Amino acid sequence: MTTEPAVRPEALYEETVEGLGTVRVDRLDPQRDVDVVHSWVTEERARFWGMAEASRAEVLEIYEHLDSLTTHHAFLIRVGDEPAMLFQTYEPEADRVSECYDVEPGDMGVHLMMGPPKGAPRPGFTATMLSVLVHYVLADPQVRRVVAEPDIRNEKAIERLARTGFELGPQIVLPEIDLPEVFLPEKKARLAFLTREGAQAQD
Repeated sequence: MTTEPAVRPEALYEETVEGLGTVRVDRLDPQRDVDVVHSWVTEERARFWGMAEASRAEVLEIYEHLDSLTTHHAFLIRVGDEPAMLFQTYEPEADRVSECYDVEPGDMGVHLMMGPPKGAPRPGFTATMLSVLVHYVLADPQVRRVVAEPDIRNEKAIERLARTGFELGPQIVLPEIDLPEVFLPEKKARLAFLTREGAQAQD
């Protein structure tokens, strides 16, 4: 299976990264990208994404629903044309996380997952992809703070966020969501926050 898009999508954001070349953020197209996303989210390493048993059709349905929303969006970061990271943004006031902390004006939530490693290890690659994500989210001047809530069991992700400048917050319990169009089980998570000023200090 090739991961190269048949038609190169228009990038929403681009950076030139030394040693990698062009790194771009594209809107995730459910029809075009479903095979890539399904192969990623059903891997054992992606167990905290919560879609390990999902079929291709179920993944397509989930991301088509997400694509229909105005408050939640999905993206792929590509190095050249090769997908490297899946991430989602959401407005916290329109998400269940709003029941767990006091949302501030300018908050923007994110979920992120690296794609499977390819070739020889590339030191700093994950940190670079996370940096591109943050740069893209903060390119919107209305965003003042990036909010993440990784699964409390995902210690690797929590440590990575802390190394990237996120301030770790309290442990929370995200409530179960059971609606006709979406089901999300209860989730124990750790809040993490990165202010615009904190991100600038990392650059």
